[in-house]
This record gives sequence, structure tokens and C-alpha cells, in this order.
Amino acid sequence: MNTMEPIQGVGATAIGVAGIRAKESERSDRLYDDPYARLFVEAARTAYLGPTAPPGSPESWATIEGLVDRFYERRTVRVRLVDDRANAAVQSGGRQVVVLGAGLDTRAFRMSTPVDLTWFELDLPDVFAFKEPVLQRSSPAPGCHRRVVPVDLRFDWVRPLIDSGFQPAVPTTWIEEGVIGYLPYDNAVALAATITELAAPGSTFDLTHFQVNENHPRYRELKKLAFGDQAHSLGGLGPNARQWLDDHGWHTEFRTWDDLVQPLDRPAARTGNFADGIIYSTRT
Repeated sequence: MNTMEPIQGVGATAIGVAGIRAKESERSDRLYDDPYARLFVEAARTAYLGPTAPPGSPESWATIEGLVDRFYERRTVRVRLVDDRANAAVQSGGRQVVVLGAGLDTRAFRMSTPVDLTWFELDLPDVFAFKEPVLQRSSPAPGCHRRVVPVDLRFDWVRPLIDSGFQPAVPTTWIEEGVIGYLPYDNAVALAATITELAAPGSTFDLTHFQVNENHPRYRELKKLAFGDQAHSLGGLGPNARQWLDDHGWHTEFRTWDDLVQPLDRPAARTGNFADGIIYSTRT
């Protein structure tokens, strides 16, 4: 019997991303295949709609399903772009990956990884309380050394990461798929500064940059799911993110979103806005 509690707060957005990956995996022209995403969605549906679900959970589930449809086209492309970046890093000899705000990410299981790679996943404890039992029931085995690090990225997460085996002297692929955008500016800067301190020369750290209209209904729904009635702005490092990275020892390259999407043949994912894109950064 599934007695899981539904993920609350910002961690609930991880369910939506899993739903997007599950939807993509059902396509004949899929950009990637995530066989575990559907397992998370099914477990979440039971947790949110089951007889022991807390009040308000069915409404949250309806919001999650709606957000999957609204964010699908661009978010699924972002998954593929991160896949490509991670694969390139590993193929070039990278042996340490840190996923910030890992959510229900399954790359350590679904990607081809060398056995001497160490893959760290950082996220809130309640996310892993939901995630790990689902993985254990499906019995997948990662192809590398996977380390789960339950932390809150707004506070001290360095010591738990190092205690889990992280080596600051080793070039690292830092994966960030949106968690910085949920942080207030001061917290986002503190996180980026800590990553910079821990990043050995040759490390990579990429940021997605979108112009966001927070008054758009889908973003209002997203904030309501993540933060309830608390006042909160989606911002992260803000419009000067690239300048911040350049000023703190990163070599950056900006590529527009539409330029990145074009080879993937997903016209609906384009934005037509030259300011949307990804900042690719390498530690100098």
C-alpha cells in the first residue's frame, strides 16, 4: 500500500517535470527516454488523490497536471539540452557531476555513464523521501556512484556535499535546471558564489535565461503551487547573470534559445525572443 505523503512547496514542481519527461517518453519522435518518470507520476497521483492525502492535495494535483501541459514544449527541450551537455562533459573525461535541486532527475540511471563517475544529487529531504522509495521498488541500478544529499540550498549545503565524497579539486559539471530561478536574489547570489568557490578550473555551470512575465496565468499557478500565498518573485541572478559570472572567474558564452532548439525540430518550443537562451560557463 502506498502511504507516501505528497511533496509540498517548491519540491512539488519536480512532479510536474517528471510528468513532462513521461509525456516526452511516450512520443515516437522523443528527444530522450525516461522509463522512470511514469513511475513517479503514478506514485504522485496516488499520494495526491488517495484517501490519506492532506486537504488541498487534489487541487494541487490538478494544478500540476495543468502546468505539465503549459510548460511542456520548452521544458522538455531543456531536459534534452542538459542531457547533451552532461554527455559531452562525461565523454571529455569529466568524473564528477553535481545536480542542484535534483528533484526527480534520473540521469544517473537512464544515461550511459562510466563506472568511475560520481553523481551527486542535492535537494530537499522531503523530495528524496518521495523519490527513493519509488526507485527502490523499481530496482534500477545507476551506472555510476550516485550520492543523495538532502539539503536546503538556501543554507549550509557544502559540508554535507563534501561529507558525501565531493572533491573540490576535481573539475565538476554543475547541473542547474531552474532551481536558482526560485530563489530570491540574495540567496541566488550566495548559491552562485559558493559554487564558484567549489568549482575547480575546467568546471562547467550553465544557466537558462528567459524573460518571464510573472503576471501570466501559468506563472501565477506555478508560484501558487511552489509558495502558496507567500509573496515571492521568480528571479534568481536576474538579467545581469552573465555579467556576474564573467566578473567571478567564469568564461561565458550565450546561445539563443531558438538557435539551440532549431536542430531538434521542435518549432513549438521556439520563443522568437533573442534575449531567451542559455549561458554556458566554464571556470577559468
